[in-house]
Amino acid sequence: MSDTPHIQRSLLSGLFWVLMLNLLIKPLWILGIEVGVQNAVGMEEYGFYFKILNLAYIFNILLDLGITNFNARNIAQHPQLIQKHLSGILSIKLLLLAFYLVVTFSVGAIMGYTSRQFYLLLWICINQFLNSLIVYLRSNFEGLLLFKWDSVISILDRVLMIVICGALLFFHRSHFPIEWFVYAQTAAYLVTLATALMVTVRRVGLRRLRVSRPFTLAILRQSAPFALLVLLMATYNRIDPVLLGWLLPEQTGDIQSGIYAGAFRLLDAMTMVGYLVSVILLPVYAKMVSKHQVDRTTSVGSITRLMFSFLMAVSVGAAVTFSFMSRPLMDLLYHEHVDSIARVFSLLILDLIPISFTYVFGTLLTANGNLRQLNLFAAVTIVINVVLNLLLIPRLQAFGSAVSSLSAQSFMAVAQCLLAVRLFHLRPSLGYLLRLLAYAAIVVLMNLAWVWGSSLMPWWLWLAAIAVGCMLVALLLRIIDVKHILAVLRER
Repeated sequence: MSDTPHIQRSLLSGLFWVLMLNLLIKPLWILGIEVGVQNAVGMEEYGFYFKILNLAYIFNILLDLGITNFNARNIAQHPQLIQKHLSGILSIKLLLLAFYLVVTFSVGAIMGYTSRQFYLLLWICINQFLNSLIVYLRSNFEGLLLFKWDSVISILDRVLMIVICGALLFFHRSHFPIEWFVYAQTAAYLVTLATALMVTVRRVGLRRLRVSRPFTLAILRQSAPFALLVLLMATYNRIDPVLLGWLLPEQTGDIQSGIYAGAFRLLDAMTMVGYLVSVILLPVYAKMVSKHQVDRTTSVGSITRLMFSFLMAVSVGAAVTFSFMSRPLMDLLYHEHVDSIARVFSLLILDLIPISFTYVFGTLLTANGNLRQLNLFAAVTIVINVVLNLLLIPRLQAFGSAVSSLSAQSFMAVAQCLLAVRLFHLRPSLGYLLRLLAYAAIVVLMNLAWVWGSSLMPWWLWLAAIAVGCMLVALLLRIIDVKHILAVLRER
């Protein structure tokens, strides 16, 4: 008998807890604390930090080498292995820290980093390592479908950073070195890591840490394709501000990186929804794929449509609306270079739509083990992004990076979608596709109504009205199918 109803209930329950807690905390962190810090330190200083952060982020995979994604998939399929793997993987990650530092500092030297840039890079690398440990420990909760614990740990660091940075901004807004922001993250990550370790030890126990050469080689060999995929994806997602800082004169590069950071922030906040869906989907897909059940294609298709429809309703509604309202939104958040940020943001926020495709279809293909194809797609995406950046940054600066990013993300989304449709025989009905197109068209029309009638009431009232309208239209067109959701929750 298929256990699809149970898996779907776990998926919806996990999604509820993850989204509820993260939607309460992370917007406050991104739009309150991060924006507050950028306004306090200035566009140039924040751009200085942001390009270093993204360099460290690109090579973040060297701290993990795909172990976390492999672990979430493997534990979902073989939960009895968790204790055996825990101590061995923690030992491996300590060794990977040294490798990560050597690579990032070498690249920094090639790019001509100053002593201050190296100092900041060191602290950012430490933070990346602490966060990598936290994410790995969370992958054990995800693999065991312990989504409530995963949700709590996922927001704890942000809660602590909100408290620390909020206090610093309140008392020292006129003098806020960017280094304080980095130190606050270190403190929050340390407390969160200690909490995650305590929960893990209580749940599954912990053997003495030891480095086993056969175990290390076996894990790295199995996780290598995941590592390459994450490295390639991090590169095309985060290389834009690095190239802005490299291709433009130093001061101009820092300012343009700051402008890109300001435009990227709201996109980063919105992609959180898709990312959290993918975190829940990966172990669920992995469990379904591993069972080789007779109705596998039907089950995968049902869950894929449920999650894809939800993300399309959110991403299309938000991306189109925020693109139209870019100027008042950026004016609300920032104090300088508002016109430039708004221009970049109006295009960059459209990345939300192809990124949402990736969070559904890319997760499905990862769970199914189609890593060779995904790595090929990601490599081509990098080429598209880098070539377009090289051509456009000298002329269009940060806006050129936005054009490059949208082009690259769109290619990746289409490639993954077509492959998933072919492999899993996903056949959406013509009626469903027409409803999606109708939804997108109505969202555009609602925003055109704001353009034509913007003088009738404040923009934020228009924003609220359009948000409610998007939700109602998604329900009326059955993009979000309430009957399907209720049926899943009632099934036993």
